[in-house]
This record gives sequence, structure tokens and C-alpha cells, in this order.
Amino acid sequence: MKNIFNHLHTEEIVNRIDKLTPNSQPQWGKMDVAQMLAHCSSFQDIAMGNSVHPRGWLGILIGKFVKPIFYNDKPLARNMSTIPAILIVEEKNFETERENLKQKIITFQYNGPEKCTTHPHSFFGKLTSEQWGKGIYKHLDHHLKQFGV
Repeated sequence: MKNIFNHLHTEEIVNRIDKLTPNSQPQWGKMDVAQMLAHCSSFQDIAMGNSVHPRGWLGILIGKFVKPIFYNDKPLARNMSTIPAILIVEEKNFETERENLKQKIITFQYNGPEKCTTHPHSFFGKLTSEQWGKGIYKHLDHHLKQFGV
């Protein structure tokens, strides 16, 4: 499984982000490309410990049992629901969101596993830095495939 803490995997993701355009269309889902970039950026904030959200009751009940879907080798399902804190519905600026996301990814990779959040994910609960690294890569890959890159 690829891991965002690996420099080559980070470079691959950033290069794919650079292939997006303001006119990139989703193959599934409701977000436009700028909203998707903002969503991924908000998720990076969680992984970096810049944004902490309380655990919901459903996550407390089943989160630990389903958390391998976040970091295993199986692709994420299309049209999965997300945690409300990173659901983006307002209009966003493509260029701003693209640059924000790229900078956060590069910073996250550069800081390494030791700077990864120790706060529990609001749905999955406690994650190791390795699980975060794999999960972040998988999440970004999922959304980049959503927009054909």
C-alpha cells in the first residue's frame, strides 16, 4: 500500500493534482473540483492535528471495526458519506484550493510520521501514523480518480 510519508508517493499525488483544471468533471459524486480540493485540504488539517472533531456515536459504535477500509489495499467505495466537518457545499476558488492542498500534502510528508496527529479520527478512532499515511494517500487517490487523474 502506498503511503503519503513516502516522498515518491507524495510527488505522484502532487503531479496528479497539477493535472486537474477548473473544468475537470467528476465521474461520481456531488462536489465540483474546487470543492473536492477543499475537502481534501480539510482532511489534511485533521491528519496534521490542525482541526479536531469529537467522535460521533456511530463512529464510537462501529468505527474500530470498519477502520481498515481507511488504510487497506481495497479502493474506497464511490459516493461514501463523509464526516460533516469536511463536507464542502459552498463555492470555492480552484487555484487557491489547489495550492492550499499541495502545500499541506508537502508539509505533512516533510514533517513525517512523528508530527502526525495523535487525536482520534472522529469516525475511525485512534490511528497510528502508518495508518494515517496510508489512509491519506488512499483518500487523495480516491478523489483524484473521481476527477479522472
